[in-house]
Amino acid sequence: MSDTIAAIATPMTPSAIGIIRLSGPGAIAAVDGVFTPAAGGAMVERPDRLLVYGLLRDEEGRTIDHCLATVSRAPHSYTGEDTAELQCHGSPAALILGLEALFAQGVRQAEAGEFTRRAFLAGKLDLTRTEAVADLIHAETADAVYQAAGQLGGAMAAVVEGVYHELAEVCAHFHAVLDYPDEDIHPFEIVELEGTLTRAARKLDQLEASYRRGRAVTQGIPCAVIGRPNVGKSTLFNALVGYERAIVTPIPGTTRDTVEERVNLGGILLRLIDTAGLREAEDTVERLGVQRSQEALKRAELAIVVLDRHMPVTPEDEEALALGMAARACIVVRNKADLPSLEETSVEEAVFSKLREKAPVVDLSALTGKGLELLEKAVASLFPDDSGLRPGAMLTNARQAEGARRSRQAVERGVQALAAGMPPDAVVADVEEAMSALGELTGRKVGEDVTALIFQRFCVGK
Repeated sequence: MSDTIAAIATPMTPSAIGIIRLSGPGAIAAVDGVFTPAAGGAMVERPDRLLVYGLLRDEEGRTIDHCLATVSRAPHSYTGEDTAELQCHGSPAALILGLEALFAQGVRQAEAGEFTRRAFLAGKLDLTRTEAVADLIHAETADAVYQAAGQLGGAMAAVVEGVYHELAEVCAHFHAVLDYPDEDIHPFEIVELEGTLTRAARKLDQLEASYRRGRAVTQGIPCAVIGRPNVGKSTLFNALVGYERAIVTPIPGTTRDTVEERVNLGGILLRLIDTAGLREAEDTVERLGVQRSQEALKRAELAIVVLDRHMPVTPEDEEALALGMAARACIVVRNKADLPSLEETSVEEAVFSKLREKAPVVDLSALTGKGLELLEKAVASLFPDDSGLRPGAMLTNARQAEGARRSRQAVERGVQALAAGMPPDAVVADVEEAMSALGELTGRKVGEDVTALIFQRFCVGK
């Protein structure tokens, strides 16, 4: 990169501190053009990572702020380039004036994610760590923070690179024996290749298995709350969200559209969707609401089916249960536990006995909050952290999962080729394909279009 970029790296709201960040060959010179140290001299004379107090001035020399400045020289910086920061008071107006003063020094506005992109291109971060930066920015739960921090520390890269290097050693050994037959090189043994492929398959299975939990932690699980009218869906929705988000009345059909909120439940981020009651709608608007409820359920990975505990199971309840059980995961909530419940008939006992074999059944009162902790435990039980990988090593997005899946498939083809008695060169071709797929995870081999998509999630200044 030959140009120098700058951006305001803190939110544009009044705050205690506001930061302007620069990176590029002219970063330190640009800061010297707008910042005067109180003790005299220039920032180009200061050592790296030393905070210097002084005045930030505009192009005409007028004082904008009393602030701190620091520099870090290449290659010992976040981006691998010369970098600088101005730590100002958090006035959006002052920060904009400071940025405009830097533009007058020949600096340009940074694009979203450009600082981290430069770090990636300089080899400071691999692609898994790069994605972890975005995950950490957007983390909404404690588990998401720990996962992103571990991934940023290299936990996922260590797993991926471990498998990659083991497969690479197999390929290198094979080609060495093939290309230098007269050298005293240990013979290429099929048994060793089989052992390597088995270990790689086991580790890739762990990675693939981690995706469901990783996605739940970082991206959230689409979760539809369904049931017939007046069973307490909206009351439960409000109880989980923590405020009166959905309208609650005793009139059937009050909820006419889907209502969505994000909520942390059992350590899992749920993209919670309150739906219209499932029944034969009486008017056009309600029919549209029911239709949207059904569409939301199709998108959901988790369905929470709400029943009225003090009322007999109705055909509409049975329909809701059937729809919920068709989702990837389901929890049955028997609401209104604060009210006296009717004695279950033998038919209902049989229904719930079968349900408990397929999905958690939770008795609670959305109105009083009693039993909500049981729902939290049920959610957590459906998305366990049982991959066996250390924190930060879980796959967290579709790109990573797809690369791990293709690598695992290539390894499996290699195992099958060995079992079929295929020659080693055919097996090694599968091994090289597995390595190529793994290389896409860390960025050893990745297209510009993929890189561009990854940085779409970033904010300006990071």
